[in-house]
Amino acid sequence: QVRLMESGGGSAQAGDSLRLSCTSSGYRLQAPEAWFRQAPGKEREGVAVTYVGGGGTYYSESVKGRFIAFRDNDKNTIYLQMNNLKPEDTATYYCATGVRVGRWSDAANWEFWGQGTQVTVSS
Repeated sequence: QVRLMESGGGSAQAGDSLRLSCTSSGYRLQAPEAWFRQAPGKEREGVAVTYVGGGGTYYSESVKGRFIAFRDNDKNTIYLQMNNLKPEDTATYYCATGVRVGRWSDAANWEFWGQGTQVTVSS
C-alpha cells in the first residue's frame, strides 16, 4: 500500500523560509514525485515535479527561483525548500506520486496523495 506523509508546514512571515518533507512507504522512491498546493476556493496547483534518471526538476512560474524540490532516495523522502515566502504562498501543500500520462501540473494525472500540510504566510 502506497502511503505519503507530509510534514514541515506552519506559519511564517513574508521573506522567511520553510522546508516541507514528504516521506513515502509501500514503494521505492524511484518514480516522478510532485508537490501541489491548494488555497481555499482555488484549484489544486502544481508547484514542482522531480524526475529520476536525469529527468530534471520543473517548477511553476509562481515559485520558480524561490522554491527548490529535491529528493533523498535512500530516505524515501522528497523535500520542498521554500524561500522568500509570500502571502500568496499560503495554502495546503500536498505531495503526490503515481503519475499517469499527461501534464505533470494537472492534479488529475496523479494517483497517490499525502494528507497535506498547511503553510500560512503573513505579511
